[in-house]
Amino acid sequence: MNADSKSYFEDISGEWDQMRECFFSEKVREAACAIAEVQPRQSAADIGAGTGFLTEELLSRDLRVVAVDQSSAMLELMQRKFLHSNDIEYKQAQADERIPLPDNSVDYAFANMYLHHVESPLEAIREMARITTFGGRVVITDLDAHTYEFLREEHHDRWMGFERDDITVWLKEAGLKEAGTDCIGEDCCDTSCDGTTTARISIFGAWGTKKGRH
Repeated sequence: MNADSKSYFEDISGEWDQMRECFFSEKVREAACAIAEVQPRQSAADIGAGTGFLTEELLSRDLRVVAVDQSSAMLELMQRKFLHSNDIEYKQAQADERIPLPDNSVDYAFANMYLHHVESPLEAIREMARITTFGGRVVITDLDAHTYEFLREEHHDRWMGFERDDITVWLKEAGLKEAGTDCIGEDCCDTSCDGTTTARISIFGAWGTKKGRH
């Protein structure tokens, strides 16, 4: 995530929950959990956790969560939101550099609407795979490829969405098996600041399972 993007999220952290409600619904996190086939009393990393949109769903399903985000302001808001939860650990880090977790340490690694903000999506996926246990699952929910330039200018998106075939290739290159992508039946919507352009972009779900020792 570049410096401009980091500054952007620091600046809008207090408004993020309200903004997110306009962008996409809770169905996105429900789809991510369904893809992962999450089971209670297991552990998950929420990469690019923001103020806890996905973490909230994971906690409701009785998982322990490590919330990772580059923005200290986002994490501070998240800590206040989940003040009474003992099932969250907070880490400030950039996922395409190094996630501060040991190898094979969580059952699931999620990244919701995060990948299009990083400099190197493949390295971010490699890191997600590294921290996932053997037989665990990496799940990504993000934007399909689009041409809405205002999202790059106004929200500091690094990537204009992704081709699903590229995501599948990256998942396999990260050492994950049974890799695939599919539409989750939800769109991300936004309107440019000047009101002249409205974006509606389909959201994909992607997954891969970490190969076992044998």
